[in-house]
Amino acid sequence: MIPLSPPVLQHMGMGMAFGLTDVGTVRPSNQDNLLLLPELNFVAVADGMGGHVGGEIASTEALLLVWKHLRAQPAPQGESAALRLLQDAVLFANSTLYRNNAAAGLADGYGMGTTLSGMWQPHAGGPAFVFHVGDSRIYRYRNGQLAQLTHDQTLYQQALEAGVTGMLPPRNLLLQAIGPGEEVRPDVFAQPLAPGDLYLLCSDGLYGASAADALQTILARAGPGNLAESCAALVELAKQDGSRDNITAILLRCPD
Repeated sequence: MIPLSPPVLQHMGMGMAFGLTDVGTVRPSNQDNLLLLPELNFVAVADGMGGHVGGEIASTEALLLVWKHLRAQPAPQGESAALRLLQDAVLFANSTLYRNNAAAGLADGYGMGTTLSGMWQPHAGGPAFVFHVGDSRIYRYRNGQLAQLTHDQTLYQQALEAGVTGMLPPRNLLLQAIGPGEEVRPDVFAQPLAPGDLYLLCSDGLYGASAADALQTILARAGPGNLAESCAALVELAKQDGSRDNITAILLRCPD
């Protein structure tokens, strides 16, 4: 699959960004996708599901629908307005994909779908706004510390938080995604940016088989001049650690 954004270093208001998606070592096709838009100060990743063609369509369409909705609206004034607009954009993507599933005769809870996680900075110098549905992740590496900013919306994570012991659900069972259900409740929040911050947006094919400290080791060496090499190193790490899924990584580094 050709990504919406080819692997080219992008200069945007938030900083320097590079994204890479890879089919991995097992899957016959790539249902992940990514989008880097300097003109909108927007970066996002989506991990599709619903069969070979369905997953590719869902991940592509969800990214484009959010972009089109944000582009069509005037720049929001104030943090609360930005959060509302971003939530509306995600809901618009979900309702459109859901209607497409319904038109194809696919019952509620079935059909094509996708995770969706990204960052958008509508005003230079202001905060970024994070949106998240599913189990793709956004990490922040700041002052030598790696923090996961998003919360996995999976049955596995839900069981962990409930203190379930013994047999846990499979890690890939999502509580919600873009497309299969009529309603979705995206996580949307403001993320202040600091000089030198490094953000990693990735699908579960990247983080699922690799330890957090191994990711952190690569991120510690990622500077504005080697984001492409660092993305490639992350993808290669996932492969070496036995990832059986498509692998996508976006690195965004804020200026010093």
